[in-house]
Amino acid sequence: MPSFRAPRGTRDLLPDVRARFGRLEGIARSLADRYGYREMEIPILEQAAVFERGIGEATDVVEKELFRLAPRTEEAESWALRPEATAGIVRAYVQHGMQTLPQPVKLSVLGPMFRYDRPQAGRYRQFWQWDAEAIGDPGPAVDAEVIEMGLRFYVEAGVSDVQVLVNSIGDSACRPAYLGQLKEYFGRHEAELADTDRQRLETNPLRLLDSKDPAMAALIAAAPKISECLCDACSNHFEALLAHLDAVGVPYRVEPTLVRGLDYYARTAFEYYRRGAEGQQQALGGGGRYDGLAELLGGRPTPAIGFALGLDRVLLALEEGGEVRTRPVAPLAVVVGADPADTVTRLRVASLLRAEGLAIRAELAPRKLGRQLEAASRDHAHFAVIIGDELADGHVQLKDLEAGTQRLVALEDLAKDLARAAKSHHHG
Repeated sequence: MPSFRAPRGTRDLLPDVRARFGRLEGIARSLADRYGYREMEIPILEQAAVFERGIGEATDVVEKELFRLAPRTEEAESWALRPEATAGIVRAYVQHGMQTLPQPVKLSVLGPMFRYDRPQAGRYRQFWQWDAEAIGDPGPAVDAEVIEMGLRFYVEAGVSDVQVLVNSIGDSACRPAYLGQLKEYFGRHEAELADTDRQRLETNPLRLLDSKDPAMAALIAAAPKISECLCDACSNHFEALLAHLDAVGVPYRVEPTLVRGLDYYARTAFEYYRRGAEGQQQALGGGGRYDGLAELLGGRPTPAIGFALGLDRVLLALEEGGEVRTRPVAPLAVVVGADPADTVTRLRVASLLRAEGLAIRAELAPRKLGRQLEAASRDHAHFAVIIGDELADGHVQLKDLEAGTQRLVALEDLAKDLARAAKSHHHG
């Protein structure tokens, strides 16, 4: 048994799994380019106050799940690993004066996030997300564009039957009255609440609708609905959002109890689910509008909307659906040799071909030619470059492993021959 293991709630992404992640990242980057979102990087750690102010001190993310760091210096600041990307992106937007750029500023981040959560299927303490944010546009059309882009990600990833749950949670003008109704309603049932939910009743009654306690389901279903309290501006924004979603064919369901778990959301909130898998722990991703976050982090009031899509959840959904198909990336050619001991020449020829941008593996084990060719076939290489006596005249044998043909090629022409074959994929 190994003495050392990955920390609980984390895992090693071995090559086959990393390749699946790479495929999803490729889809995300392609969509970001098509929709005009520019990729950026933010630090994996931030001042803890970025999350305390932005996400909210009374949220599970900050109260229970934040990985706090203790710097080995005399700095007064406390630090934390990022539990999500939105707060860090908005901090960067404010810090670097991006409000002076043409608005909206559309940004994208791919990478690991960290939460001290109870490990379970699809939930890790280190997990990967694609995060996209449109900062500086208050209108419902950009809300619909963001939602549609996220849905397209699942379609192109191969996750079937995904729908959007969407709601409006109002804003500072109309939400206080709704919070009062919630507090009064759940206050009448305080004896039925768990300790955590009693605390939420005092700090943020809205989050009672996000409770993960199954015993709360009936209470939540009978709770007052935010739709009955929306001001005209929020109601009009939500109706316009739904009209835009209808126009682009996004399948959605209005879910009155959907609030999301972070304090910075306002108006639009949404989550993605596979039909029939809509429990508290089953969301593939989600997001919403957060018009007040920039101001909380020291900027001027700035409208914004974005999403975070969990790549781990997507892989799990694909595996459950039997839709994951992986195959190692095959080299275009493997350089082999008639002289088992002459690894120097095989490595030199492979290096020359790699310098031309070709995917080449060199057979560096001192074994017979037949075994080298067998290994090249197992690698699913298209060609084998065979080094033999012909090299004295500046030639090698090029064997097409798929077609079974073989021909003599001048070493100086080999890279061009292989590059042409890589483009056309024609047999020898």
